[in-house]
Amino acid sequence: MPAAATPPFTIRPATETDVPLILTLIRELAEFEGLLHEVTTDEAALREQLFGPRPAAEVLLGFEADGTPMGFALFFQNFSTFLGRPGIYLEDLYVRPDKRRRGLGRALLTRLAQFAVERRCGRLEWAVLDWNENAIGFYKNMGARVMEDWRICRVTGGALPNLAAAKS
Repeated sequence: MPAAATPPFTIRPATETDVPLILTLIRELAEFEGLLHEVTTDEAALREQLFGPRPAAEVLLGFEADGTPMGFALFFQNFSTFLGRPGIYLEDLYVRPDKRRRGLGRALLTRLAQFAVERRCGRLEWAVLDWNENAIGFYKNMGARVMEDWRICRVTGGALPNLAAAKS
């Protein structure tokens, strides 16, 4: 039996020294989505939230064999009250446009599914912009179900402290 082909990339968990790269990839993703103006984080904030005393999220990075960064997945644990089990929420999955169609996106999602199984999670979920037909098709091909009847609700900016100060 022939040996399995080695993918043209490697995936590894991010380390604190990767924070500048992570921020660069976040900005590239935001630019792709037309949302660069919404990126307000900086290296210090990412360092604290990803590698501080209470990490809020994890990052997987993908690299070509020569070490060239290709993309990333940023994710965190959530919880399903219906299942009574944790889940993994994929906040961002991004592969640089010139690095796409090499299998990295599929490999990152596969690794997250492996984490979910290893961690006894009940699900792996994420949101996708409704105009991103390429991503939607890719996710469906990977076995994801697009939840057409759900909408994301968000309280941010000045509305967040206003809600926090509201009298019940």
